[in-house]
Amino acid sequence: MRLTHVASLRLPFGPLLSYDLAVSPAEDTLPVSFDQARHVGGGDRTGSWMALAFSLPAPVPRDHLAAAWRAVVTAHGTLRTVFVRGDDGAPTLHEAGIGPGTWVRHEVAPGQAMQDALRAVLDAGCTPFARPSHRFCVIETADGPAIVVGADHAHVDMWSLLVIARDLLAALDRLREGLDPGLAGVPAFAEHSRCLLERPGAPAEVHRRWAEVIEAGGGAMPRFPLPLGDPAPQPERVEVRDVLDVTAMTAFATRAREAGVSTLAMTVSVLTATTREVAGADLRAVFPVHSRYEERWHDAVGWFITNSVLESADPDPGACAGAVREAIRLGSWPLAGIMAPWGGMPEAPGMLAVSWLDLRRLPVQVDSHALNAQYVSAAIRTTGVMLWFIIDGAGVHLRCRYPDTHEARRNVGTWLDDLVARMRDQAVNARPVSRS
Repeated sequence: MRLTHVASLRLPFGPLLSYDLAVSPAEDTLPVSFDQARHVGGGDRTGSWMALAFSLPAPVPRDHLAAAWRAVVTAHGTLRTVFVRGDDGAPTLHEAGIGPGTWVRHEVAPGQAMQDALRAVLDAGCTPFARPSHRFCVIETADGPAIVVGADHAHVDMWSLLVIARDLLAALDRLREGLDPGLAGVPAFAEHSRCLLERPGAPAEVHRRWAEVIEAGGGAMPRFPLPLGDPAPQPERVEVRDVLDVTAMTAFATRAREAGVSTLAMTVSVLTATTREVAGADLRAVFPVHSRYEERWHDAVGWFITNSVLESADPDPGACAGAVREAIRLGSWPLAGIMAPWGGMPEAPGMLAVSWLDLRRLPVQVDSHALNAQYVSAAIRTTGVMLWFIIDGAGVHLRCRYPDTHEARRNVGTWLDDLVARMRDQAVNARPVSRS
């Protein structure tokens, strides 16, 4: 399944609707995770959302779509919570009552692209303090509805969007069979946040390593090692590149196994070699890791992601495997206490982040090919470089976002060219898989 951008999303033309749920005043106060506080603390803004788009193969009655969406919201606690700005300006999280919804038709202006009309709906409705901060959108066509589920990032991650799609499809199946669409309840994300708050703090050695990491970055998280131009927020440039097809991906994985490492570690090896060649520097990047550390969170919806740092100076695959293990270890502790000396995560313009998502290994699956499913990111202004690797049954593709300046186009583009060429070279030079 591809990760695309809202400006590149291909949508059919038809009536654009959203099913807007009624929200009653916020009630019980719930714990806020470290990353939620950081994200929501930035205030309402456009482009803070993420979405999943997919198509159904036949028309579906609106009342079935509405009932299925209500079943999803009922099952997942984070979709029934809202943020409120406290008296001190810090965000607080509250459980809200969700009532019946209404269908709202959104105008598509003459000459306006469907993705631009959709973007306007999600930018307006999926902001940190919106009530609720998610939207269930439908484009009706004779062949069947195109569905886009968008939510502010504070409540979802990419894994969560798969859970939402799977559960929505299950609820629709039940409705077609004449059954109640209700879904089994799962633990709410706020419970996960509470569990993290109750966990012991990180040991002194982990605090020391984090201090070393931040000191190595000049008092901030890692930055892209080449100039990106004006450090003020810039319009983004987004590139999506198909890196390896299925055959090449198999060969690349074979190369990794021969070296005794994972495909991720082999990719880090290539990233390290590229960064040393192109920038004359070690690889240092923010490295998101998931926090679904128990099976009970596998079917939950929330922002189950925390940040670590990946440091790799040696492209040897074994050394890179060690670097990945160290990154996972550093990201396995609650960050609030670790980041307290810096007043939170110390960011600076030019931050580099590298994300890895192997959809084949997730315990939640949907038929993305049959559904024409795509992850959709919002349009933003940016100062840093964010690289996503997405691996699925079709191969490996990457998506990179960076500031759209002349310097960034040249430097990030050269870095990506070298990275893709090296990954393909590893696949081409891998020994054939034995069929004996």
